[in-house]
Amino acid sequence: MRGAVLYAPGDVRVEERADPAIEEPSDALIRVVAACVCGSDLWPYRGVSAPSRPVPMGHEYVGVVEETGAGVSTVGVGDTVVGSFFASDNTCEICRAGFQARCVNAVPMGSLGAQAQYLRVPLADGTLVATPGHPDDDLVPSLLAASDVLGTGWFAAVAAQAGPGRTIAVVGDGAVGLLGVLAAKQLGAERIVAMSRHAPRQALALEFGATDIVTERGDDGVARVKELTGGLGAHGVIEAVGTQESMMQAIRSTRPGGHVGFVGVSHGVELPGRELFFAQVHLLGGPAPVRRFLPELIDLIWSRRIDPGRVFDRTLPLDDAAEAYAAMDERRAVKVLLRP
Repeated sequence: MRGAVLYAPGDVRVEERADPAIEEPSDALIRVVAACVCGSDLWPYRGVSAPSRPVPMGHEYVGVVEETGAGVSTVGVGDTVVGSFFASDNTCEICRAGFQARCVNAVPMGSLGAQAQYLRVPLADGTLVATPGHPDDDLVPSLLAASDVLGTGWFAAVAAQAGPGRTIAVVGDGAVGLLGVLAAKQLGAERIVAMSRHAPRQALALEFGATDIVTERGDDGVARVKELTGGLGAHGVIEAVGTQESMMQAIRSTRPGGHVGFVGVSHGVELPGRELFFAQVHLLGGPAPVRRFLPELIDLIWSRRIDPGRVFDRTLPLDDAAEAYAAMDERRAVKVLLRP
């Protein structure tokens, strides 16, 4: 099969890879209908966490089940399925608490490479959710978004305690930040402040439910959020970047007693203890337990109440994965969908 492989920073190649096969009774084999490039894929692409050997890429996927192991009972051959970027059993104590990305048996799907024609999904019963039927083609991008960026934005909004009467600020205008805006709106937030300097992303944020746009960053951005909130700061802040500046901007934009949902993959983030002590904010984040939210998100998408697939502003064939990475790295695209 064809699949994307990262050889070195800036060097993505689509080449022949071994066809996956059922290895455990709990496995499912899917034909990938759509995959994509994630903002977190750009960290190794840029050399921040460079691979020591060629590695398969991709952890977001929508597919059709081709084969199942003997122990799989919740999905069957021919089902269209969406899965999380972490495979989980969905039965362990951590999963039952709602944190499937930290399942005691978790398998990172990025290690298997979803930017490919076929994909083996471990722990299929706990990982995959079937759609109610075969989706119309225009629903596929939104279902793909549910595999990671929508579920991640949703988790961040929940962690930030988005809800009626609350003001939520969003640090980061990539796909996760934009879908954090959508999630905060769906959860009933009264005011949503999107922090963005890019006109097309600002426009999409407004369509997703943002009420205010803040173009300033760092301390200036914090000051602007406080100005909009009577000097107090937001009730909750979504942090969707993963840098020192974005994390501190999120914490400083949050009022005492407020909540920060941080889902940007952290690189070089160090929290000053004394400032954190006196900030008196709640912090919850990390890899999103997408599986917790998948049934609800699929229902919202299937009934066309939300359209998260709009974050995909470019579609390319899988063989053009190198261009997909370059376009996102150079901010010529918010998120690129790949069709195997």
